[in-house]
Amino acid sequence: MAQTNTKAQKQVVNKVYMTLSLIAAVLLLFIGGLASWASSFTTNMVRTELAAQKIYFPAKGSAALDPKVYPDLQKYAGQLVDTAPEAHAYANGYIGRHLAEVAGGKVYSEVSTLAMKDPTNAVLQKQKATLFQGETLRGLLLGDGYAYGTIGHIAGVAAYFSFIGSAVMLLAAGVFAKKKA
Repeated sequence: MAQTNTKAQKQVVNKVYMTLSLIAAVLLLFIGGLASWASSFTTNMVRTELAAQKIYFPAKGSAALDPKVYPDLQKYAGQLVDTAPEAHAYANGYIGRHLAEVAGGKVYSEVSTLAMKDPTNAVLQKQKATLFQGETLRGLLLGDGYAYGTIGHIAGVAAYFSFIGSAVMLLAAGVFAKKKA
């Protein structure tokens, strides 16, 4: 009698594990589907919006992309900025370097403070405007291009692992379904 009771308990435990494995598989499949959609949506949106801005890296061999100054950007020469890595490279590697030269390394807030103290100083006013425009474009590329593109990439990785996890849970459910107590 005790062995029959133990056998029945094992069968119940196997059914519970099988059911939990199936529930986990379905949930992971659902999460994977959402993450896959988020990855696709974000990647396409970033590509479309960046491409619409028609920002290009300077052509290879041009003075604007001197290999001595921009060795890390040579691989992007002449390309349209339409991916997250390109937005990051253009924002920090190209615009960022230009902005560092505008006011001797001072950032917008520093120059703006100086310009407010001396509103008739045309040089400071021009530097303030240049830094504002440059930092705005740089911020948009980093925030809307690079950040969202990176989030899309992470969602794609999450989708991949969710689908793998779902497959593992389906296999586990199959093992528990076939298991005889």
